[in-house]
Amino acid sequence: MNEVFVSLGWAMLFSIVGGVVGIVLIMAATLVIPRFLEKLTPNMDEDREIARGNRAVAEYFGRIVAASIIGVSIVIAAAVLGGIIVALY
Repeated sequence: MNEVFVSLGWAMLFSIVGGVVGIVLIMAATLVIPRFLEKLTPNMDEDREIARGNRAVAEYFGRIVAASIIGVSIVIAAAVLGGIIVALY
């Protein structure tokens, strides 16, 4: 019975630590991904184009950034779930 509580404690610890690390990584991704995307298109200033009302650039930029952040979130969720599964066995 004591092993069950120890396993649950480790699972809770892994989920909490994984959640905090995940939040930090998502916040870092929201800062890094737009900068990286701007470096991929050096001849176009996305901020200026969006301010001018160019919807195509705004939608493309938003979709690429959103898809990248969702991808990072899926990887983090898989890592946290893996940690929980390891802790329960």
